[in-house]
Amino acid sequence: MDEEGRLPGGNADGALRVGDTVRRPVGPWTPSVHALLAHLSACGFSGAPHALGIDEAGREILSLLPGHTVGAQMPWPPWVHSDSALIQVATWLRSLHAAVASFVPPFDAVWREGGCWRPGLIVGHNDAAPYNAAWDDDGRLVGFFDWDFAGPVTAEWDLAFTVFAWVPLHARHVVEREGFTALDDRRRRLELFLATYGWTGASHDFVATVQARVLAAADGISRIAQTGDLVYVKMIERGIDADLRTAATELDDFRAQLAA
Repeated sequence: MDEEGRLPGGNADGALRVGDTVRRPVGPWTPSVHALLAHLSACGFSGAPHALGIDEAGREILSLLPGHTVGAQMPWPPWVHSDSALIQVATWLRSLHAAVASFVPPFDAVWREGGCWRPGLIVGHNDAAPYNAAWDDDGRLVGFFDWDFAGPVTAEWDLAFTVFAWVPLHARHVVEREGFTALDDRRRRLELFLATYGWTGASHDFVATVQARVLAAADGISRIAQTGDLVYVKMIERGIDADLRTAATELDDFRAQLAA
């Protein structure tokens, strides 16, 4: 077997590179995620890894998305907050939602954060943030990895988190640590993302959806951490749930500005 090397970045530790594949721990949700990735592959959607089975150590095998990632560096490189990146991510998300519109999960599907699929829902990535993106040498988005948090949601719910991560609409202290200081430009960036994706509603109404989405994420982190899931326990230790609640509160003023 090729030499293994740990991959940096992401909220979930444990990803190893082996040749041109990635090996990761499995969970009860892994078969459902692999069914989703197989559907995307069959649709010709190239912005996600291929599921290649389970190895002799009981780890899932995924194809490696080639390219650069932000890894664990802070602040993030300036190009993360470029208009080009914003437009490419919005385009990727629109294409993803078109591809998953025809996906019907297995009847016994299990998702890491729970939920049951029904007509009218899609299975979204739910964590399409900069730390899960791969880019080529020419600054083109290759795709998103770490699909463990995929699950049934409305397209609007998946869009809300992606907007939150890329505009960005996170708490001031968080985005400043990530290298984003152009807070006065967030309205334009929000409207650019929504227009590229194809969202036609009022931007201040959508910010209310973002607030609800991040509060639900914070509640989910707290709830699942209580079950002993180590990834979520680490999120609590890092203060991620508290940061999300701060962001939701700070967005009150931003939403009021948009409405005015």
